[in-house]
Amino acid sequence: MELHQVRYFLAVAATLNFTRAAEQCNVTQPALTKGVQKLEQELGGELIYRERQLTQLTDLGKEVLPMLERTLSSAEAVCRRAQEFQRKEVAPLKIGLAPSISASLVLDPIAEIAKFVPGLHVELYEGVAQRLVDLLLEGEISAAIVGDVPDMPARIDDWLLFEERYVAVLAPTHRLANRLSIGIDDLRQTVLLDRAGCDVAPKIQQTYFPKGPPHLGHCSGHELHLQHMAAAGFGVMLAPEHMPRLPSLKTIPLEGDQVWREVRLLAVQGRRYSPALDAFVKVARLRDWSIDVPHRGMLDPTFPKAAGVPA
Repeated sequence: MELHQVRYFLAVAATLNFTRAAEQCNVTQPALTKGVQKLEQELGGELIYRERQLTQLTDLGKEVLPMLERTLSSAEAVCRRAQEFQRKEVAPLKIGLAPSISASLVLDPIAEIAKFVPGLHVELYEGVAQRLVDLLLEGEISAAIVGDVPDMPARIDDWLLFEERYVAVLAPTHRLANRLSIGIDDLRQTVLLDRAGCDVAPKIQQTYFPKGPPHLGHCSGHELHLQHMAAAGFGVMLAPEHMPRLPSLKTIPLEGDQVWREVRLLAVQGRRYSPALDAFVKVARLRDWSIDVPHRGMLDPTFPKAAGVPA
């Protein structure tokens, strides 16, 4: 099936007249008729009743008409996008974000590079850190922002953007909601919402629950799901400090701020950067992230860091 055959058929379907369809397609009528006939041969049946005064679509023609319209539209969109890309009118940038990384972190950097990267088109993708690493290596995304990643492949470049602490997030009606900070004993006696794929789960386990697992409640891998469950009083969630909260939730520090993590920017080593990716990496690395994470790196001097917590 050739696209020009599809275009000829759609012109006939629109005009119900071979002469006007040929004029519309800027070809001779015999050429248009031949193209439609080849399309009919490929589809195994007539698409058009050719009557002297009454040209009409056959049932097969009516059946395939919307699909062929979509086919031609998609093909034309592909051609337009390819031409825009070649003229550098489109600068795609696909950024992967771990579930515990808020999209709000990348909005200002994107707005900044949009000022000098014409045609910037950003696509955000959410996935667990290891999946994002795989997508980077496969070329499906350009960069990723993640928390802790064990066993980072040698082919991945990673840059530390900032460190942040984990805090407790809970409903104002929760029994711990009036505390200035929440201690280890409180956590051990509280139902915690289970964050699927949590990158700091080993640290939390090691720091607060070395002798046994925490009392876990409902589970989700989606930040907003957990926040709604916390707001409903289903339990306490432990969350990175930068994460935006529902207005109905309270945030309380963990006693001693013992759980921290590193937030890192990833890209594939040695791969040629597009102008959009090059700009994003530079802006992200130079950004003052204390705007988004006020307490980054400000450990409580009265409490030692837990073992394994990044320095």
